[in-house]
Amino acid sequence: MAKSRRGRGGVESVTETVDGGLAELRPDRDRPRGWTLLLDGAPQSHVDLDDPRRLDFSYQRRLGHIADLAGPPGQPLRVVHLGGGALTLARYVAATRPRSSQQAVEIDTPLVEFVRRQLPWDRTWRIRIRGGDARAGLAKVPDGWADLVIADVFRGARTPAHLTSTEFVADVRRALRPGGHYAANLADGPPLSFLRGQIATVHTVFPELCLIADPAVLRGKRFGNAVLLAAGTALPVAELTRRAATDPQTGRVEHGRALADFTGGAAPVTDATAVASPAPPAGTFT
Repeated sequence: MAKSRRGRGGVESVTETVDGGLAELRPDRDRPRGWTLLLDGAPQSHVDLDDPRRLDFSYQRRLGHIADLAGPPGQPLRVVHLGGGALTLARYVAATRPRSSQQAVEIDTPLVEFVRRQLPWDRTWRIRIRGGDARAGLAKVPDGWADLVIADVFRGARTPAHLTSTEFVADVRRALRPGGHYAANLADGPPLSFLRGQIATVHTVFPELCLIADPAVLRGKRFGNAVLLAAGTALPVAELTRRAATDPQTGRVEHGRALADFTGGAAPVTDATAVASPAPPAGTFT
């Protein structure tokens, strides 16, 4: 059962216990119908019910840029979201690309129902929610169906190991149409071993890659998010670079030789060797 808690300005937070822990929807004091979803205190996503085109978190803005560039402006896309959360990116695609067909795979069914009740979305949007494990859900996507696959899966603030392997990435490519794009939200901190390993892993399946992140994260100065984009064809690196540089939280794009140098000879990981992403340091979200 959802519980309300009155905060500043008389606006109430809403909490409910879900499979992944304690889910909280915290009101945005600057936006009347803006909400941040947290799980066990870790921010997951932000939704503005009045403006689904607004992306508040920097990593979500970067994923939004990728969705913008995944096809001609306004053209419907077929998108698979691995990890549902508050459906921020699914809402964004539905608002910016009407008639898009989207599938979201979320293992935490109580979380989906909590979000559905508290942050309802337009029922005319073609968003299908699949309950279950992200990799199992991906396996049900027909060959070559998707224009874009977005992986944004965290369990206890960590990406599960079975979603980090070459076998998993190979199944992503199977589900993509020729020329389709794969985008993954990754989290790491110094010495960035997980992130470097993920770049090497994805590169075994996709020939074209680029990485978008806060410069401080790329320098190993702090823990944070990085968005890895991959495809079988050339990427819109120049436009992504321009957009990242003009975001409120400036991002940097690494590509080609610079990305290879950053990866530094890291080895790809397989199902047999994969591990979950590192846990955020204590105090990261306080």
